Amino acid sequence: MQATPKDFDLNSYDFNLPEELIAQFPSPTRSNSRLLVFNLHDQNPKLEHTTFEQIPKYLPKDALLVANNCKVLPARLVGMRETGGKVEFLLLTPIKLLKIEQPDQDGFSHARAFGLIKMGAKLKIGMTITFGPHLKITILDVGSFGHVEVRLSFQGDLTKIFYSLGQIPLPPYIKRPSEEIDLSRYQTVYANDDKIGAVAAPTAGLHFTNELKSSLEALGFTWAYVTLYVGYGTFSPVRCQDIRDHSMHSEYVEISKETAQSINLAKKEGRPIIAIGTTSLRALEGVAQALGTIQEYHGLCDIFLYPGKSVQIIDGLITNFHLPKSSLLMLVSTLVGRENILNIYQEAINLGYRFFSYGDAMLILP
Repeated sequence: MQATPKDFDLNSYDFNLPEELIAQFPSPTRSNSRLLVFNLHDQNPKLEHTTFEQIPKYLPKDALLVANNCKVLPARLVGMRETGGKVEFLLLTPIKLLKIEQPDQDGFSHARAFGLIKMGAKLKIGMTITFGPHLKITILDVGSFGHVEVRLSFQGDLTKIFYSLGQIPLPPYIKRPSEEIDLSRYQTVYANDDKIGAVAAPTAGLHFTNELKSSLEALGFTWAYVTLYVGYGTFSPVRCQDIRDHSMHSEYVEISKETAQSINLAKKEGRPIIAIGTTSLRALEGVAQALGTIQEYHGLCDIFLYPGKSVQIIDGLITNFHLPKSSLLMLVSTLVGRENILNIYQEAINLGYRFFSYGDAMLILP
């Protein structure tokens, strides 16, 4: 049997990461995290090491910065089964996408949704879990790895209920309960209250402060926003040995008419487009792949990028460091090559960079 080419072999995206480099807390301030810069525009490309607050020096002149303005919902709840056992539930469907039925005679509204359940007993269809007097769920269907379809039953404003009862859903590699600091630091400063519903933050944006954002604007950099409601699938490992067989999870994307116009104008004027985070990149490239261009869009996106594929819209990427064997590691390999990325990651490990959601950042200029 013919061997799978390395760029398509799952094991070729593995690397050894010391556990102590997995950031468990955010840096003391957002913009004092470290920044690794890799610029392939240089005649002799090399890695540069600086701090994130110095990023204006490295961004290409007149760049349009495209950020994901989704907001993380405190979507993790702890409830009780009818028998008294404790249950943890994570809502995966963005609240704005729920089709909410009219209240019944008891004043409860209902909607179908998808989620993740963690509990000691076996999941059963028809099981009801209660999260206080105003919210309960009934399991309608059971999938793999704790995935469920449920019927939400609630009284009042569902978003306010989650803010009252819920916790910020930290990634599985952060080995601690969420704390008060996470309410602010696991959100970008430009997260839009009207775009709430993500279950993970667009973490490259966590490094920006309002002051840094304003200083970039004063230097002539412009901003545009997309919305991609980051789903839990962003943490799901690729399980296919040949990564080309992997089925990417879908996420809901919104690109406004104004954002589409800004991107198309930047393209026309030859101004570089820098995606802030892999979620912004997926939104832009997913829509461009689906429609052939960037235009106003509201719908699902399931783009999967890996070496051998190409990008149409972006000219650079600000991103954090990603999990071994993850679709996000494959995505960044698309931009500068798998071997380059693995070499960059090894240098970052050797120099003690912090990894994953609360970790340090990279600027990639392919």
